[in-house]
Amino acid sequence: MLKPQKTQPTKIIKFKKQIQSSYKLFFYVGKTLFSQNFIGVSIFVAIAVWTIWLTVAGPSRALSNLTENWEASVTMIFGSIVAGGTSMGGGAVAFPVFTKVLHVPPNEAKVFSLAIQSIGMSAASLTIMAMKTKVEWRFIRWTSLGGIPGIILSSVFLAPVIPPDVVKFSFTMMICSFAVVLFVLNRSKITRNLAIPTWGKRERYFSLFAGLWGGIVSGLVGSGMDIVVFSVMVLLFGLCEKVSTPTSVILMAINAVVGFILHQYFVGDFVKPITDYWLAAVPVVVVGAPAGAILSSLMERRTITRIVIVLILMELVSSLLLIPLDAKLFGYSLFVFSMFSSIYYWMYKSKIYRSKISVAPSFIRSRY
Repeated sequence: MLKPQKTQPTKIIKFKKQIQSSYKLFFYVGKTLFSQNFIGVSIFVAIAVWTIWLTVAGPSRALSNLTENWEASVTMIFGSIVAGGTSMGGGAVAFPVFTKVLHVPPNEAKVFSLAIQSIGMSAASLTIMAMKTKVEWRFIRWTSLGGIPGIILSSVFLAPVIPPDVVKFSFTMMICSFAVVLFVLNRSKITRNLAIPTWGKRERYFSLFAGLWGGIVSGLVGSGMDIVVFSVMVLLFGLCEKVSTPTSVILMAINAVVGFILHQYFVGDFVKPITDYWLAAVPVVVVGAPAGAILSSLMERRTITRIVIVLILMELVSSLLLIPLDAKLFGYSLFVFSMFSSIYYWMYKSKIYRSKISVAPSFIRSRY
C-alpha cells in the first residue's frame, strides 16, 4: 500500500513563488539594463555634462557650491527621478519645495525649475529616444508650437502681476483636479490607445491649444506642460499612460529649454542665487532623470498612475500646511479647482476618440 505524499504548507508554496518572481524580475531588469545601448547613451551624456560643469565652473568652485547649496542637490535627487519617470516633471517637486520649505521667492523657484529641467529632462529625453520608447511624435510637434507663445506670454506678461500665493495654490488645485479624474480612470477597465487613432485638422488644433495651455502654466510655476499634455493625451485621446508619460517628458524638455533661453537672454533674471542652485543640481539631474525614464519603462501603466496620484496628494498636503489660506484665496482656489475639474471631466466623458478604439487596429490598442 502506497503512503500518501505530504503536501507542502500553503505559506511555503507562496514564499517559493515570491522568491521565483523576485528572481525573474531581478534577472529581467539586469538583462535589460546591461544588454541595451541606451545605458551607454545615458553614461555618455552624464560624463559630458559633468565635464562641462567642472570646466565652466572650475573644480573648486563647483564642489564648494555643491556643498553650500546641498538643499538644491538633495531636492533634485528625488525631483529628477520624478521628472524622467512620470508626467509630473522636476519642477513639480522643485517649485513647492523651494517656495514652501526653503522659502525661495516663487519667481526664482520658477526660473530654477525651468533651467534645471532644460538639463535633466533633456537627458531623460535622449534616454527615451535611445530606448526607442514609443511616443506620439505628431502630438509632440504640434504641441511644441503652441507651447512657445504660451510660455512667453505667461513669463513676460502674467507672472509679474499675479500674486505668489495665487500662483502656488492655482498649480496645486489644477493637479488635484486631475488626480480625481485619474483616480477614477485608474479604477476603470477601458481599452487604451497606443497612438492617436486619427490625425487631422481637429487633432492639430487640440494639440496647439494643449501646448498653449501648458506653456502658460510652465511660465507661471516652472512646470506644467507635462501635466497638461499628459491629461489631454490620457483623458481626451485615450492614450495609454506608457505612451503618454515619455511623450510628456520630451514636451516638457522642449518647453523648459525655451523657457530657460527666454529668462537667460531676454528677461535677464537667471542670476544669483538661482545660478548657484542650478550649478549644485546639474550633476544630480543628469543621472536621476534618465534613471527615472528607465524605471518608468519597466513599470506597468497602473503603477505609474498610482505614483502620480501619490505625488499630487503630497503637493496638496504641503500647500495646506505651509501656505496661509484666507477667504479670498480659498474662493479663488475653489474656482480654479472647479474650472479644471470641468475641463478634465469633459475630456474624460468625451466619446470623440474612445468610440474609435473598438475599431482601431490592434497595434494602437492596449489593455495593460
